[in-house]
Amino acid sequence: MQVIDWIVLIGTLLFIVLYGTYKTRNNKNVTDYLKGGNSSNWWTIGISVMATQASAITFLSTPGQAYHDGMGFVQFYFGLPIAMVIICIVFIPLYDKLKVFTAYEYLESRFDLKTRSLTAILFLIQRGLAAGITIFAPSIILSAVLGWDLVTLNVIIGSLVIIYTVSGGTKAVSITQKQQMAVIFAGMVITFLIILNYLPQGISFTKALELAGANGKLDILDFSFNLDNRYTFWSGIIGGTFLALSYFGTDQSQVQRYLSGKSVKESQMGLIMNGLLKVPMQFFILLVGVMVFVFYQFNESPLNFNPTAIEDVRNSEFASEFHQLEIDKKEIELTIKDKQLLYFNLENKVDKKNISNEITHLNTLENGLRAQTKELILKANPDAETNDKDYVFIHFILTNLPRGLIGLLLAVIISAAMSSTASELNALASTTAIDLYKRNVRVRDEKHYVKASKWFTLLWGLIAISIACVAHLFDNLIQLVNIIGSIFYGNVLGVFLLAFFIKYVKSNAVFWAAIITQLIIIYLWYIDLMPYLWLNLVGCSIVIFIAVVFQLIISNRK
Repeated sequence: MQVIDWIVLIGTLLFIVLYGTYKTRNNKNVTDYLKGGNSSNWWTIGISVMATQASAITFLSTPGQAYHDGMGFVQFYFGLPIAMVIICIVFIPLYDKLKVFTAYEYLESRFDLKTRSLTAILFLIQRGLAAGITIFAPSIILSAVLGWDLVTLNVIIGSLVIIYTVSGGTKAVSITQKQQMAVIFAGMVITFLIILNYLPQGISFTKALELAGANGKLDILDFSFNLDNRYTFWSGIIGGTFLALSYFGTDQSQVQRYLSGKSVKESQMGLIMNGLLKVPMQFFILLVGVMVFVFYQFNESPLNFNPTAIEDVRNSEFASEFHQLEIDKKEIELTIKDKQLLYFNLENKVDKKNISNEITHLNTLENGLRAQTKELILKANPDAETNDKDYVFIHFILTNLPRGLIGLLLAVIISAAMSSTASELNALASTTAIDLYKRNVRVRDEKHYVKASKWFTLLWGLIAISIACVAHLFDNLIQLVNIIGSIFYGNVLGVFLLAFFIKYVKSNAVFWAAIITQLIIIYLWYIDLMPYLWLNLVGCSIVIFIAVVFQLIISNRK
């Protein structure tokens, strides 16, 4: 990194932190601190909701996911617009009517304190883990690529978030997320345009899409019912809807975003904005990853994008074998480049088809070399991370973008981590302060609860940093966050649906059904019985079924 990159990076981050701290330094009561004084308009809510979900993992892992597996991951988000409509019709009016600070307050009025406390604790567990991962994700990647100390990065990112989140609460989170999303969108659009500019002369965007399609990267829809495939149209529409309902309807990190709205209409319009823009946004991020794939069809790429793993092999007894793989790969790359250019100069469809088949075969051979590289990496270091999806985009940024833009894209990654983590810490503090502390510690002074909320924000910030410091890279980071959510979300959603629609089910049946369901879901995930998206539907269905059965048994006994 050059001096200009450091100036852009540090200047961007300091502006966001200082601006958010200054603008929200005065909070008179709990409503100001935890609900932003109910002053947010619809577009602020929409941006905040999007920024909360779009963590650094989104901008690191999603392009890498598309580079390796194509655009199919976008199916994961197909259920989100459906969930937004349901939440606008059912959840938001009910939360507004009860004037709640957290989603779990409603469960006490419908059931009892123990059910409210159980769901709040389930949220604290899964979101506390996720907060650590949202800090860890950019740290582990930047540490491996730039050689920065991992623990130091965790502390820096976590501390920046803690400063303005403790100071300004919900309003600080919403205000800073506007700047963060502006930086994020600017960085991604500029990167996309630069990739197109770097393609060989004569290779237009249309031809780049044709090339990507010929390599299977534009296969978006999969209508199969294959449970071995994580991302299909059906898992996205059904499992994705239940995941989005759980996340946006019951997860306090999202609920708190629209509870700060000026009115029910403002909150509803903010969620509709998210429903309309989220899928196109993810489509665009995946498309950036596909364009990175196209770029590397004409340019040299490493056998594995994880620099730490490659260094392990170079310093091992397998260095000569690895060197031979590099030689073989360079030969294939040169051939692929020539074939790609030839393909676009041909007009005869039969000749183009033959060349396309040759390119596909060459890419298969290249993937074989990558598989052999993974084997060598594990021989050199059995504990090494061979899955390099999370490193693809950051490698492209550092090796190909102009000076200054590198600093901007690093600011994008860290800003995304900060925006998501800030929402999580804010929600964790709110749930702890309102559902656990205020419910059991009766103090009349509002300022006492504001101070308590700030202390809980600091505490959860330190816990998140601690989790980040002991975390380990897991397959693909964006999948890890969604897996953690899927283990808990379906169960909690089922509890809320019971509360909304099945009035004869009472507290004891729901409480024990939720505990049993959570144990079942953890077991189903452990034995890997189904793709994780389906856990949302299964968890929701099981808790409803068990609760209804328990209530019937209790009623018959009475």
